[in-house]
Amino acid sequence: MTSREQILAKVLQHQPDAQPLPADSSTVFPASNPLESFATVLRNIGGSCIEVDDYQAVQRYINDNFPGQRIVSTLTELSAISEQGWENQDPHSYADIDLAVISAHFGVAENAALWITEQLMHQRAVPFICQQLAVVLNRSEIVQTMHDAYEKIGNTDYGFGSFIAGPSKTADIEQSLVLGAHGPKGMTVFLLG
Repeated sequence: MTSREQILAKVLQHQPDAQPLPADSSTVFPASNPLESFATVLRNIGGSCIEVDDYQAVQRYINDNFPGQRIVSTLTELSAISEQGWENQDPHSYADIDLAVISAHFGVAENAALWITEQLMHQRAVPFICQQLAVVLNRSEIVQTMHDAYEKIGNTDYGFGSFIAGPSKTADIEQSLVLGAHGPKGMTVFLLG
């Protein structure tokens, strides 16, 4: 028996007794208005939240704020302002995307996280390689806590999924907050409906 096998055997031999799970693992997030909490948290972590009535309002905002830039979108409703035929290309070809517009399955009020799967991204690299990320979310699709989020995900079958909350950021270097350190510099969430 090798030393590795001996160590693993001892670890296996000295396992703690199994403990029952708590009866209720959910928490109560004190948000009387989850929509307002989501928007506040998103602003606090460096993102922006814009309430819109329809996709035309999203399109007008993008035209006004991102003129002449490379824009890709997974939403057919925004095909008039999106580059066509960008899907299923070499991920390196997405390095110069100025704005990517995708949708999310749902958002979480307590931390402004958005649950996005590959089905909505079309290409895994897109929401992480673009300069700016915009996400369209239906107002009715905001849950209170991450406990609620994991309950909602349940046993759903998906190849790749991620919670995304705000633009990328780090404060490791000289304790200075840097946005866009290893991903989008900015994130806008359009609350629709």
